Amino acid sequence: MRTGLMNAVLDSLVVSPSKTIRDAMIAIDGSGLEVALVCDEHRRLIAMATDGDIRRALLAGETLESNIMTAANRSFTTVQSGAERSAAVRAMLDGGFQCVPVVDEDGRLVDLHTLWVSLLGQDTGNWAMIMAGGKGERLGELTHGIPKPMLPVGDRPILERILQLLVSHGIRRIFLSVNHMASMIEDHFGDGVRFHCRIEYVREREPLGTAGALRLLPSMPQKPLIVMNGDLLTNVNITRLLSLHDTTKSTATVALRRHAIQIPYGVCQVEGGRVLKLEEKPKLTYDINAGIYVLSPEALKLVPKDGAFTMTALLDACLSKALPVGAYRMHESWQDIGLPSEFESAQHGEP
Repeated sequence: MRTGLMNAVLDSLVVSPSKTIRDAMIAIDGSGLEVALVCDEHRRLIAMATDGDIRRALLAGETLESNIMTAANRSFTTVQSGAERSAAVRAMLDGGFQCVPVVDEDGRLVDLHTLWVSLLGQDTGNWAMIMAGGKGERLGELTHGIPKPMLPVGDRPILERILQLLVSHGIRRIFLSVNHMASMIEDHFGDGVRFHCRIEYVREREPLGTAGALRLLPSMPQKPLIVMNGDLLTNVNITRLLSLHDTTKSTATVALRRHAIQIPYGVCQVEGGRVLKLEEKPKLTYDINAGIYVLSPEALKLVPKDGAFTMTALLDACLSKALPVGAYRMHESWQDIGLPSEFESAQHGEP
């Protein structure tokens, strides 16, 4: 099973030995992986050039138009195709490398392990869609010049935190459903290479509701799809969520969060004109929808071909057909950023 980079990303790192330092820098800059791989016409790996290699060559008098081989390192570590991922991790940790190429028996480049991705684990094969098209009108002036999912919490936008959560659980293909100020989101995330995933954009020409955009997926996923609202701060265990969905054989699974409401008055239970019971300021507790779902292909087929459609309607459609809807009760952190007070509390790490 392939556990390294996608073919398109790997190809973008490869440069010919006839290319210049400038060409290698363009490859490095585009990938965000800080390395260019020098291969001959048969894709045999000849050398590697890192940011540091190029910097040292320029300081020694080479120019951007110098041949890349004046900067590249011909002495490098590889692992053989078919080797366990643990072997690649050991090679990187032992050598202090951020990446290690995978070659076949003839020395041809077939993959590249990066330390960050390798430590995360294998690609699960699941896709995810993040709903990032909302205007965030309840947030008032906070979203006048920025889409709600791009509001910064600490040093990163909310949406970037969601993306990194998904990638950390082996999700490598992610769709962003965009509408309001979409270009700002697209400019920040690009094709996803620097976030170690593949990002594709689902563009809503008009608001389609919380589930309507699902019909815009390019094809039906082969595995359950994760769907998340784009305004959540959470460390929900995606791996555990997918496992629950699978073991319970659910068509859809909803993440739930316990939410308590404090009634500020004494409550009376009355029957037949008589008070039977009094309770002073009771607390009511409910399981609320956390805006995180897993949908099997069978559920996705219930999304109508046109018109706005909500996630609630989709789940109701599953229930009406007696299709099982699972419940994942969250114990992980979770916060919906819908109001200025919630955004302010998020800045201080408050629940």
